[in-house]
Amino acid sequence: MKRKNTQTIGEVLRDFMAENRELRTKIYETRIERSWNEVLGPMATRYTRSLYVRNGVLYVSLSSSVLRSELTLCRDRLVKSLNDHAGDEVIKDIVIR
Repeated sequence: MKRKNTQTIGEVLRDFMAENRELRTKIYETRIERSWNEVLGPMATRYTRSLYVRNGVLYVSLSSSVLRSELTLCRDRLVKSLNDHAGDEVIKDIVIR
């Protein structure tokens, strides 16, 4: 017996994510945190102490003042690169400490 209302797993997941905005937002925030290494490379990761997203703002704590000043100067480009890598506009600003 063939079912008439079958869906692929991809369609079911897409519908589930569309209904659960909080879950989708959390997944995109996790993508941003994981893409930090890929976008900036291993050198920046070595000097990164903590990294988290809260309310659309990425908070980064660095141990290098030189890297901190360089990233502050290119903050807008960094926001765009991280959002492009995540696949959605997740963060609006970066706070670098």
